Amino acid sequence: MELTTAQRDRAAGVLLGQAVGDALGVPYEFAAPPQGDAVMKGGGLGPYAPGEWSDDTQMAAVIAQVAATGADLTTPAVRGRIAHGFNDWRQHGASDIGNQTAAVIGSAWLSLTGSAMNADCSKDELDDETWAAAYEQAALAYTKKHERSAGNGALMRNGIVGLVALDDREATARAAAAVAELTHADPLVAESCILHAEAVRVAVVEGVLDLTRGLDLLPRSSQARWADWLESAAELRPDQIEANGSTFGALRVARAAIAGSTDVRSALQLAVTAGHDTDTVAAITGALIGALHGASGIPATWRRRVHGWPGLRARDLVSLALQTAGAAGPGSWPLASHAPVEPGRPLGVRAPFDDGLILGTQADLARTDADAVVSLSRVGLADRSPSRPPENHVECWLVDSDDPAAHNDLACTLADCADAVAELRAEGKTVLLHCVAAQHRTPSVALVYAVRHCGLSVEDASEQIRKALGANEIDGLLWRTAQLEA
Repeated sequence: MELTTAQRDRAAGVLLGQAVGDALGVPYEFAAPPQGDAVMKGGGLGPYAPGEWSDDTQMAAVIAQVAATGADLTTPAVRGRIAHGFNDWRQHGASDIGNQTAAVIGSAWLSLTGSAMNADCSKDELDDETWAAAYEQAALAYTKKHERSAGNGALMRNGIVGLVALDDREATARAAAAVAELTHADPLVAESCILHAEAVRVAVVEGVLDLTRGLDLLPRSSQARWADWLESAAELRPDQIEANGSTFGALRVARAAIAGSTDVRSALQLAVTAGHDTDTVAAITGALIGALHGASGIPATWRRRVHGWPGLRARDLVSLALQTAGAAGPGSWPLASHAPVEPGRPLGVRAPFDDGLILGTQADLARTDADAVVSLSRVGLADRSPSRPPENHVECWLVDSDDPAAHNDLACTLADCADAVAELRAEGKTVLLHCVAAQHRTPSVALVYAVRHCGLSVEDASEQIRKALGANEIDGLLWRTAQLEA
């Protein structure tokens, strides 16, 4: 499926939204709720560094690394690759792990040990189908022994599965069920993952978020129950929903958080107020709300900080999501060495309203000595200075297009880019604000920053920016939107 610019943005927001929600919820997991807004302060059960995601996104990354290859997640061999990944994560990356998931992985490991002994080989020499079967049998055995086996441990990692077949809802549902059943055999778990994945798929493709769109993909006997659960959740606050450690409780919290919100920030703040399993319910919510608002709608203050096992940051998550959606190749942006753009002429002028802000072009990126950078155009891995901490180089999804359909929420994105500049300046850093040629994106964000954070009028800011950039006239959708919304 060939994605539009806005659809690519929304696909890019799925795994990133999950990770941001996860890291935001980490400090409050089974602890006192935040007084005021939740912040990425780390701690939690890890303990985690500020901005670090937990097992929710760690496991999602395992799935994403397989899904990004374009492999069919419903086949036993591919599920076995995911099982291999879960095992490696359990041994080398799991900073915490749910009880049910730990029990299933442990049981599968014992089974694989026996299979390897019988075959006179190592476990790694067993074929992928054997790995998948061991996990699925362990999950079934757990469900038979435990009355409550519908935990949220599969749903928490499910968002990326919504991108595997954007043009095929039935294939998406099959993939969601197949991946869930590696560790969770209770039918409620597969059903919740089907609803969640279909909601992600629809949000990316249509720009509409509706958790009920997948009800007809469930067994007929389950549809009314889920419809009631989701409908009633929309009338409640997240903290009024019990048992969010269950797959149905967690999905209901996500429904409540989304129903009570208007954007990514408010949805995730609401999700964290649910208490108890805060990182998981916020991760589940984040995948959904990221699919609706896109990477461009996720606040830069969170994007610049989020990170986690296995050594990934925001741009890595965007790349995995785009590859899974078929919208990027392994060596293409955002993991290309250099951005596929002409860098333009060097500019590097100080903003007249803030001498700690440098307005520039792509060509200034390689020569700037600024403490921090806000990139409004695509940059490659080699375009980033290795001496600059990654959290001090903020990359924004801001499209230079006069077509309104290319933007999910242009006013919101412009404001967030300006807020990123303001946050870095408040930290005492000099900032290079750049796009390719400083003709549309750079002046537009500078305008919003000047008005909202430096106290200028729209007229004064516009005039000062034009003079600084040596532009007789600046026009276009971005500039007009900035003047209107600043």
